[in-house]
Amino acid sequence: MTSLQTILRGGLVALALLSGPSMAGLFNDADKNWTEGEWTLPAAPNETALREFFVSSVSPNKFMIDESSISVGQDSVVRYVLMVRTPAGGRNVTFEGIRCATAQWRIYATGRDSGEWSPARGSQWQPINDTAYSRTRAALAQDYFCDGPVPPRDRDEVLQRLRNPGSGNTSTTHGGT
Repeated sequence: MTSLQTILRGGLVALALLSGPSMAGLFNDADKNWTEGEWTLPAAPNETALREFFVSSVSPNKFMIDESSISVGQDSVVRYVLMVRTPAGGRNVTFEGIRCATAQWRIYATGRDSGEWSPARGSQWQPINDTAYSRTRAALAQDYFCDGPVPPRDRDEVLQRLRNPGSGNTSTTHGGT
């Protein structure tokens, strides 16, 4: 190994060691004293208020948000009712939240056919990863709710983004998943 290769290798190792901690803090919560605000379970989804949104060209499912359920809390969490319909007619209904500051999501409850809610067991904040499992939340966060770590100002801003995709959201992207 030449001395130039040794220097380059040492430089790369130093760069990796120094950049790791700074990258890890990219989506860490700047507010270490943040606490989640109070929330209440919404009414059962209103079929006339369902707004379809794009998640992936690969999925045959339809993804919809109940517009009447959307809120932006004092804690900066965007809460909403999500309905996913399969081509066979099955549906999954959840009441969820997205926290832009930390790129996390949480399920509060699942909907039953009777219109009642069943609280989610062991519900915790989870990272939003653009994988098949959390692609829906990634689409909501990236394309409709968040400007990076910044949440929308209010419910009206979320509604505008859902009704006019690409308007007012600087991070709008439709990934190829």
